[in-house]
Amino acid sequence: MANERVGAAVTLHPLVTRVLAGNASPFTYTGTQTHLVGRDALAVIDPGPDDADHLAALLAAIGGRPVAAMMVTHTHRDHSPLAARLRDVTGAPVVGCAPLTMDDAGPRADAAFDVDYRPDRVLNDGDVVEGDGWTLQAIATPGHTSNHLAFSLPQAQAMFSGDHVMGWSTTIVSPPDGDMGDYMASLEKLIGREERVYFPAHGDPVDNPQRLVRGMLGHRKQREGQILRLLARAPADTVTMVDAMYAGIDARLKPAAQRSVLAHLFDLRRRGAVHEGEGALWHVA
Repeated sequence: MANERVGAAVTLHPLVTRVLAGNASPFTYTGTQTHLVGRDALAVIDPGPDDADHLAALLAAIGGRPVAAMMVTHTHRDHSPLAARLRDVTGAPVVGCAPLTMDDAGPRADAAFDVDYRPDRVLNDGDVVEGDGWTLQAIATPGHTSNHLAFSLPQAQAMFSGDHVMGWSTTIVSPPDGDMGDYMASLEKLIGREERVYFPAHGDPVDNPQRLVRGMLGHRKQREGQILRLLARAPADTVTMVDAMYAGIDARLKPAAQRSVLAHLFDLRRRGAVHEGEGALWHVA
């Protein structure tokens, strides 16, 4: 994966092809991955950023085949903007998550929302889109964003997990839209499902997804425990907590860590475990 060429069409399964966008960063890993589903009439999942080179690469991978739908997991700008241009070229409808735009208290560590996203059909939990030899079912997985969807492909025992579950990193949960309680509930929702592989929007396929999901739940609970132990010693702000909890972290990732800590604090406050005092200092309840 690390040496994968931007724009190359990589076959992951007889029904699944991956095309990597050229938007690598500390927050997108090697870049956003668009997945093509089907053999003849295709679904395009997360068309990606509004980038001419990525558009050309997708059209080359599509190879003149009809496109039944462009499907969007969520509306961060590294996932959805190219859907509009692909709709113009292919005539295929844009279906998937609901529109969502927010001004964040920031600093944002992930991509901003796509304010121009206009789906032709909004999918709710359990809704299905079908094509020639494939079926994609929407799974509501809020947390990273409130409108996040995953898509299950039963013919491959696979799930396109967007940014909800990624093999290379835990996802950013950034308030006010990102919600840690929703994120944890969405992880719990995946426990017991039958998919054997996840195809995330960033990073390698996840071949043992149940083990990873359980590990992610455990990791978040460990972070919650760290926060409570720190605050039991003394009130603290998020900067102080990140410095104590994330030793050796890349300075570029500190804003993301602060947002995740804040998401934990909001969830703990909702549950009555902490409260915010003066000077942005948090206290145990």
